Amino acid sequence: MALSFLDREHTVARPGYSRWLIPPAALAIHLCIGQAYATSVYKNALVAHFDTSLTAVGVIFSIAIVMLGLSAAVMGTWVERVGPRAAMFTSACFWASGFLVGALGIATSQLWLVYLGYGVIGGIGLGIGYISPVSTLIKWFPDRPGLATGMAIMGFGGGALVASPLSRQLMAVYDTGYDPSDPTSVASGGAVTSLFVTLGVAYFLVMMLGVFTVRVPAPGWTPPGFDAGAVAARPMVSTANVSAANAVRTPQFWFLWTVLFCNVTAGIGILEQAAPMIQDFFRDGGTSSVAPATAAGFVAFLSLFNMAGRFAWSSTSDFIGRKPTYVLYLGVGIVLYVLLATVGNVSTVVFVLLAAVIISFYGGGFATAPAYLRDLFGTFQVGAVHGRLLTAWSAAGVAGPLIINGFLDARGTPGELVAADYRPALFTMVGVLAVGFVANALVRPVAARFHEPTGPSGALAEGKV
Repeated sequence: MALSFLDREHTVARPGYSRWLIPPAALAIHLCIGQAYATSVYKNALVAHFDTSLTAVGVIFSIAIVMLGLSAAVMGTWVERVGPRAAMFTSACFWASGFLVGALGIATSQLWLVYLGYGVIGGIGLGIGYISPVSTLIKWFPDRPGLATGMAIMGFGGGALVASPLSRQLMAVYDTGYDPSDPTSVASGGAVTSLFVTLGVAYFLVMMLGVFTVRVPAPGWTPPGFDAGAVAARPMVSTANVSAANAVRTPQFWFLWTVLFCNVTAGIGILEQAAPMIQDFFRDGGTSSVAPATAAGFVAFLSLFNMAGRFAWSSTSDFIGRKPTYVLYLGVGIVLYVLLATVGNVSTVVFVLLAAVIISFYGGGFATAPAYLRDLFGTFQVGAVHGRLLTAWSAAGVAGPLIINGFLDARGTPGELVAADYRPALFTMVGVLAVGFVANALVRPVAARFHEPTGPSGALAEGKV
């Protein structure tokens, strides 16, 4: 068959293949699907084109994130079975098709087609693409799983740093009346249509670089000098394997689900409100001392910390352990949220620094999760387990904005809010993080009854791989 090169057996690495080619292959996928964080660039253009509300356009992103979690959960075992190349290729097809169907919806003024395209079809590509390299990275880097997954998942956080300026410049090319340097300038619907077609084609080509580069290690391969016994001797690191079906039956999985849900709910609340929030915190007499252009720069600054946190904190977890790292995310996060609520309006420097560290914890939580799962459940179906865990992201993607927006709607109208109006929402997030802190404290090694049976050599029993 023409597509036989996608089969797992055709992706086994030959001797001499460098494992350091795997993170760039994964990065090619994650940088592309990370565009999901840049939807705000053309949000106002879609509102004007469809003559609808911000809420109606915001639903596009919400659908995509929900589909990310659902597709990752449903397709996780399939991704493990077919291997990373077939999964990455499938992700690229769905992701690119989502843009093209969305472009058709904009061109014909059919908002439901944008929901279907970018939201549903693209969201499926998001989910499959997000988990497709995880298991492979962990198998290539048994000595540094946090570093490996951090390098790849960093791309998802940094995708917006590439997509945002690129999208603005492309819309300026397609609509000469649009000024990318003016936050109040709105591109035409035709410009967004052309943007979607361009991104769909470009992202597909970039993702193909990952498809053709990725390999799986040969059976029994280990990196030079790797001591499996030393890794296994670390607290909370298991040498056993747990299937995805059994993992969801363990309390450990649901503790981690709660941890991720709480960490994401708290972080996404700030991300979703970043630009108006910094303006409201420094508003006096109806006028903010923070200009719209500065607020837009603040959003880009947070994206940088979101990306950097994924790599830095996940890599750090290889040395201090996954559980202590989440103690940092959640425990220090509680302190930072309290400070943001009480003294965040003292100066813009204080506000920006507090928000930046909080967002670095938000990003770090995503990148550290696969390594935490590997420690608890082994490498057997870690990608599938990760897919099921990402349903916490979907739930948090709905809960976080609902909590923040619910409090803010009760306090007043947009453009008139001040720092005090945010305090009830921020203190609620303190409570959310406290729940996650307790859940992380309850994590213990998985009971032996959930482990996969092994043969005399210690390998998984026949029929299990």
